[in-house]
Amino acid sequence: MQIVKFVSAMQRLAKKWQRAGIKIGFVPTMGFLHEGHLSLVKRARQAVGKNGKIVVSVYVNPTQFAPTEDLSKYPRDLKRDLRLCRAENVDAVFTPRDEEMYSASGAGVSPVRFKRKLTGETPVPLKNFSAYVVEEKLSRTMEGASRPTHFRGVTTVVAKLFNIVLPDVAVFGQKDFQQATIIKRMVADLNFPVKIIVAPTLREQDGLAMSSRNKYLTGDLHRQATVLWCAIQIAQATLKKSKTFPAAKLKVAITKLVECEPDAKLDYVEFFEPETLSPVSKIARGTQMALAVLIGKTRLIDNARL
Repeated sequence: MQIVKFVSAMQRLAKKWQRAGIKIGFVPTMGFLHEGHLSLVKRARQAVGKNGKIVVSVYVNPTQFAPTEDLSKYPRDLKRDLRLCRAENVDAVFTPRDEEMYSASGAGVSPVRFKRKLTGETPVPLKNFSAYVVEEKLSRTMEGASRPTHFRGVTTVVAKLFNIVLPDVAVFGQKDFQQATIIKRMVADLNFPVKIIVAPTLREQDGLAMSSRNKYLTGDLHRQATVLWCAIQIAQATLKKSKTFPAAKLKVAITKLVECEPDAKLDYVEFFEPETLSPVSKIARGTQMALAVLIGKTRLIDNARL
C-alpha cells in the first residue's frame, strides 16, 4: 500500500494507472475510520473489480468547519487508519496537509497554517486560495441551513480530490444523504467523469448510525444518541398504520421524543423528496426523512427512506 502526501505524486500515480487501463475506485474520508468506512472500501472494490485500484483519502478538510465547530478536536488516528486500509488491501492512501491542498500552487512549499477569524463562520483559507465550488439549490436546507458554509467546503474539497485522484468510481455513505445528493448534482452539472455510488448506512447494534463522532459519546450520552434511530422507527411505524400522514404532526411527535432525553436538543427534522430535497407536507412511502440532534456537545445526523 502506498502512502501519498503530495498532490503531484497522487496525480502521477493515478495517470499511470489510467494509461495502463486500470480503473480507480475512490473513498474520500476524514479519517478515524470505522466499519462504515470499510464497507465503502468494499463497495468500491466491487465496482472496479479485482484488477482495479482503490484509493482512500484521509483528510480533515478545514473549509467545511465553522469556527464554532470541532475542527481542532475532530478525532484523528492515522496509524490506525493505515492499518485498517492495509487489511482491506487498499492500494493507496492520500494524506495531504492543509497547505498542500489549499496553496495556490498545490506544491506545499509553504508551511503556513490556517488561521481563524475571531468572528465569522468560516476559517480563513491560505492567502492565495480563492476558487470555491458552490451548489446553489440543494445545499440551502437542513445541513445547509444549520451550517451555512459547510457545503461550500465539501463540494470544493471533493472537486479537488476528484481532480487529484482521477477516479472512475467514488463511493459515499448514505448517512450523509444530503451531501451525497449534492455531490451527485455537482458531478452531473460540471461533467465530472466519475460514477457516484451511495452505499447503505451501517449501524451499531443499538441502531446508532456509525460515525467518527460517536467517540465523543461517553457515559449515558451513547444511550441518549439512539433517540435518532428511535425517531426513524416512529416514522416508519406511523406509515405502517397509515398510507399518508401530516409531516407537521410527525415533527411535533419527534420533537417531544427528543426532548425527553436530558442532554438531547433537536436541530431539525425534515421530510422531503429524495431527488430534489423538496419538503413535503404529507409523508408517504418513499419519502426521505433526515434529522440532526445535539447530544451533549456532539452533533449527530441520520436519515432513512420511509
